[in-house]
Amino acid sequence: MRTINKIIIHCTATPAGRRVTVKDVDRWHRERGFSGIGYHYLIGLDGEVWKGREEWKVGAHTVGQNQTSIGIAYVGGLTANGRLSADTRTEKQKAALLNLICALVQKYPGANVFGHNDFANKACPCFDAKGEYGDLK
Repeated sequence: MRTINKIIIHCTATPAGRRVTVKDVDRWHRERGFSGIGYHYLIGLDGEVWKGREEWKVGAHTVGQNQTSIGIAYVGGLTANGRLSADTRTEKQKAALLNLICALVQKYPGANVFGHNDFANKACPCFDAKGEYGDLK
């Protein structure tokens, strides 16, 4: 079993309101040469939580951090016209993300929550994940 000490939050970098499924992200990641979806979970616009990669498998979501982390992405992250980064989480996505993070920090005691932008020069996940969820234990 892998040692998990980080939960890293991402966005799909798609326009607000655009429906994206786990199958879409899996296809995008395969087109980039990954063996499949790089995230362990994906949260849809209506708060659906889809399983991506199995938790026991190393993710493909944050360079240098995949071995010891779980990756979660929410659908969105860009303004409706797709030009600017934005926190586009719906209320249902926010609730689902909070519930999922709480379950994961229970499952992996000592795991801390970060945004992708804590490890890369990117806007993703387009909000301060560490500030919003960093106190969850």
